[in-house]
Amino acid sequence: MANAKILEAKQKIIDEIKSRVEASKSVVLFDYRGITDSEAKELRVKLREANSDYKVYKNTLMVRAFDDLKIDIKDSLVGPSAFAYGEDQVGTIKILTNFAKEHPSVILKVGIVDGEIADKAKLAEYATIPSRDGLLTMLAGGMIGLVKDLSICLDLYSQQKEEN
Repeated sequence: MANAKILEAKQKIIDEIKSRVEASKSVVLFDYRGITDSEAKELRVKLREANSDYKVYKNTLMVRAFDDLKIDIKDSLVGPSAFAYGEDQVGTIKILTNFAKEHPSVILKVGIVDGEIADKAKLAEYATIPSRDGLLTMLAGGMIGLVKDLSICLDLYSQQKEEN
């Protein structure tokens, strides 16, 4: 039987994984084999700029944590897996997708966005969504267009009334 201190240390790691999953808007598991130490540091810097980070845990501990959370992703936990998490639904996914394009050895496996499991195809779809700031800019541009059109219509209407 395993030592009580070892079991306690493993349980702390499982609890850490569970708390990170619960506190994060998005979680992505990816295969990190083949990236160098400098590339890993580059990825970590990019993730931290978006209030995200990643950590490598043993798959057995991640399986236990996800089982406790009633999330079934055992099939994706084959081979080495890194665990990326972030405060933004798509920020972490976009950074990892762009990094994977530059470094083909990084392979996204599965994600959890707002409590829902996202496979590779869904992650690719999320990566194409503009950032929150981009969406707000699009909204503001649309609203400005409406106000501009309204002002043109009111100007034309006032000119028509002056002629009569």
